Amino acid sequence: MPDEATKHAAIGAPIVEVRIDKWLWAARFYKTRSLAQQAIDGGRVLVGGERVKLSRLTRVGDELRIRIGDDERTVNVLQVSGQRGPASAAQSLYCESPESIARRAQRQQARRLFVEPAAAIEGGRPTKRDRRRLGRVASGEPG
Repeated sequence: MPDEATKHAAIGAPIVEVRIDKWLWAARFYKTRSLAQQAIDGGRVLVGGERVKLSRLTRVGDELRIRIGDDERTVNVLQVSGQRGPASAAQSLYCESPESIARRAQRQQARRLFVEPAAAIEGGRPTKRDRRRLGRVASGEPG
């Protein structure tokens, strides 16, 4: 039996709801639908602050919290589409909240200012040969 979105598409009416994994793929948050499905199953996609199932239908006005790696985005669904198109069309499907944009910019700035601890060591990290020499000195062996 066809789902609601398929029935609407069949009669030419605009699609009003589509599966969440398909929408995330069409909005270009994930490269494949299977990656979107894994994220939903892993609890990295929340609708209205709650975990959802793959069969959840996305509607206009839904608020999604999407965590990709270290970044978390809060977006509102503006349009529903089940087809993946160009990036400009995908960006018109949602609107990211100003707080989310500010959080991502702040985290990006923090990553930019982070200094790798190994960079503080003069001449770079010790090589295997250097570590052996240090071990000999620590144990009192001549070397």
